[in-house]
Amino acid sequence: MSTIEFNQVWKEKLLNRFLSYVKIYSTSDAESETTPSTERQWDIAKYITEELKTIGLEDVSIDDNGYIMGYVPSNLENDDQPTIGFISHYDTSPDFSGENVQPQVWENYDGNDLILNKETGFKLSPSKFESLKKYIGQTLITTDGTTLLGADDKAGCAEIVTAAEYLMAHPEIKHGRIAVGFTPDEEIGRGAHKFDVAKFGAEFAYTMDGGEVGELEYENFNAAGAVVKIHGLSVHPGYAYGKMINAALLASEFAQMLPANETPATTKGFDGFYHLMDLNADISEAKLQYIIRDHDADKFEARKKFMEEKVAEFNQKHGEGTAEIEIKEQYRNMKQQFEGKMHIIDLAAAAMKEAGIEPKIKAIRGGTDGAQLSYMGLPCPNIFAGGINFHGPYEYVALESMEKAMEVILNIAKA
Repeated sequence: MSTIEFNQVWKEKLLNRFLSYVKIYSTSDAESETTPSTERQWDIAKYITEELKTIGLEDVSIDDNGYIMGYVPSNLENDDQPTIGFISHYDTSPDFSGENVQPQVWENYDGNDLILNKETGFKLSPSKFESLKKYIGQTLITTDGTTLLGADDKAGCAEIVTAAEYLMAHPEIKHGRIAVGFTPDEEIGRGAHKFDVAKFGAEFAYTMDGGEVGELEYENFNAAGAVVKIHGLSVHPGYAYGKMINAALLASEFAQMLPANETPATTKGFDGFYHLMDLNADISEAKLQYIIRDHDADKFEARKKFMEEKVAEFNQKHGEGTAEIEIKEQYRNMKQQFEGKMHIIDLAAAAMKEAGIEPKIKAIRGGTDGAQLSYMGLPCPNIFAGGINFHGPYEYVALESMEKAMEVILNIAKA
């Protein structure tokens, strides 16, 4: 098998592609019922589609829901190998602003504080994020302190597209047919809902959507979203005695009914949580948006039931119909879908070792499109894309991490 080596030209291709992607505003919106959930996602979807055509992939398509597919053709004389796939999502999280992203490139990082924004003094510091020390001497891409970066998952998109371009430019690397796919709305739990597994045609695939180098995941949270609506009664405050029902105050009361030690900030490992994502309230109406997470299926069901019970208790206290809850399941733990299929994990682990990386097999404290796809008949574990501190202004990624992710894609392809 050929050794994968990247010269400066390919490093610059990868970097410039990533910088182009993150500048395109593509935040998703959980409140929308369309697919993609935001019109702006079409901008990057069309951009990626044209790139795939330009680099020579075959059967490139984008459907009415924004799902992109393309194929690197096999160059084997006797091709009896299965088609394998690589998938990433192009939307960014609504947790923090993804508009007008201004990425900054820091070459040969020296291990000290990075002042991301001179006007505000916003900084990325190893005193707060020790992981920065792992990247001394490397090239970091950061935010300017006013937006997220979008490495989740535009790093994955850039790695897959550049790897596909590399394969097209290096026919000496022998491989079977490679499918690539790009999805909208992963950040709101809907990334795989309308993915056409049969059309994709892969026997198995990998999402490139993990964090630091070496991550390899085939176990994730069970996930649901919950919306609690609270109905108040607005009355002029001068005449409110015995009449006003302040939905904003009631929302605060309800939030305190959930366990304070079962939030993302107070749990780790396999511990589940309730996460208040958003709260909008005035006197008349309040809406609390939660996500519910647990690795264990029975505990997950108990968490959903617990929230429903709390709403019932709340209504007993404040009157029937004061609060209502809607729970929608988002995805399930994919672990059980890999029983008897561990060769898929072994292949990725071997590709990492070939790239000089020690695999870190662990459970995801989150989810990927692969979790849903695995239940749709496409086994799809998750591989690192390199980003750190997702969904906020401290997000960053090392170019060298992205190069390693690209190398793993190529090693899997030629295997």
